[in-house]
Amino acid sequence: MQSIFYACAYARTSKDDSDSSSIENQIELIRNYVKSIPDIELVSEKEDNGYTGINFDRPDFRKMMEDIEEGRINCVIVKEFTCF
Repeated sequence: MQSIFYACAYARTSKDDSDSSSIENQIELIRNYVKSIPDIELVSEKEDNGYTGINFDRPDFRKMMEDIEEGRINCVIVKEFTCF
């Protein structure tokens, strides 16, 4: 069966985030979630460590948006919306 969703795991932290919200923890939670959903294939992981969520001026966020525009991914998965 072919995947329906080609996903990017996106993780972001600001300088003030706690260890429980670390990039590594966010990505691991997303990986575990994707394992349980056969229609999702995780094709990339992007992370912006130490960036504010106030704007979208983040290096990996821009790369993720390029992947969407180029059709490489059609789904973005985050741990929680505040990390987006």
